[in-house]
Amino acid sequence: MLGAQWGDEGKGKAIDQLAAHSDWAVRFQGGNNAGHTIVIGDTTLKLHLLPSGITAPNCKLVLGCGMVVDPWVLDQELERWHALTGEQPEGQRLFISERAAVILPFHRLYDAADTLVGTTGRGIGPTYRDRTERVGLRFVDLSHVVDDVGAIRVIADRMNKQLGTVGVEGTIDPGQLQSEISWVIGRFSDAIRPTGPMLDKALREGEEILLEGAQGAMLDIDQGTYPFVTSSITGRANATHGAGIHPGHIEQCFGISKAYTTRVGNGPFPTELALDEGPGRQMSEMGNEFGTTTGRPRRTGWLDLVALGGSQRINGHTGMVITKLDVLGGMDELKLCVSYKLDGNETQSVPASCEDLARCSPVYETHPGFPTLSPEEWIDLADESRQGGGFDVLPKTIRSYLTRIEEAIGVPVVSVGVGPDRRASIASSDGPFDIHLGEATF
Repeated sequence: MLGAQWGDEGKGKAIDQLAAHSDWAVRFQGGNNAGHTIVIGDTTLKLHLLPSGITAPNCKLVLGCGMVVDPWVLDQELERWHALTGEQPEGQRLFISERAAVILPFHRLYDAADTLVGTTGRGIGPTYRDRTERVGLRFVDLSHVVDDVGAIRVIADRMNKQLGTVGVEGTIDPGQLQSEISWVIGRFSDAIRPTGPMLDKALREGEEILLEGAQGAMLDIDQGTYPFVTSSITGRANATHGAGIHPGHIEQCFGISKAYTTRVGNGPFPTELALDEGPGRQMSEMGNEFGTTTGRPRRTGWLDLVALGGSQRINGHTGMVITKLDVLGGMDELKLCVSYKLDGNETQSVPASCEDLARCSPVYETHPGFPTLSPEEWIDLADESRQGGGFDVLPKTIRSYLTRIEEAIGVPVVSVGVGPDRRASIASSDGPFDIHLGEATF
């Protein structure tokens, strides 16, 4: 399950829907810079590290080796989950890869000095950097350094020199660092496991595994709008690698895209609209477009088929999930960006240079809009779709809009989100999302 835009596409809801039919849900990259929101009745879950499959009590959970994990944030999430459900899944059905990297207070301090990219400030990039430089700590390493006073001091000295170079006044005390590492070991030792071999064994026994991405294709460190990207590989190529299994296991790959486009933070955005008026304001207000992790307002714009085509090229989606279609209700017309104009030439590829992308202007197709429906009316259509109606329950204008998206990216739309609730999705007949969506058991 992969984000096909600049993140925030609604992956959490789609994963929640499939988790009840899966044996495992695995996060394979990123950290608590991700934010997945799931709405089930009157309950709203905001997850940052816990896989969205946690809503299915029989689904086992893994924080994969490709992740960077903040143990203090994970502790807070688990405490909230325990208060809601009474469950303590760590070590029972939640497992942390021993190879996953540990986010320490130093990484958050260092990240706070960023003024260019507009990061979440959660320490993600510095932790990945330490991993690449082979000086970071993985969960498996903690027990080997916690009692080595000399090693702890060397780590703290390195951290303090780096903080000084970026003008951060805070320092890392070796004794405090040792105490923090000791706490992590004590808190999570039951959950730290060799999860790659565990998943390999599960696959050989015929179990179903759901791989859950964070962020989106246009934030990929290699293929995204660099340097305004995240610090990991967000796509299909890393899905199995970041879980510790081989890529031949992937049978289906679903891309998630809103019916329009949003992005958080800095960087070029060709289809961007004003937030204070017109369609951009409607997308922002009706879509509740504020970052789950940061609370920052998301920038909004028309659906960008050029960027979506780039995501398809990278990830080879077998099906597309379009979310938040209901947000566009009541507009007289809808626009789809089908190409860019750059220096007088038309292109259907996202330029590698952000300087060039910033100079691109969108080329639009205009399509008729559709009426506003109430949340209850959308859910009634969703229920009807799962009784054999499929996409035929949708008005013709919406079906035409979806068909044009399918033509542009070359894969079928398999589900359409029409509200935040778990049930508010319209599935294609006999497709992967044409499944029973039960009430939550917590």
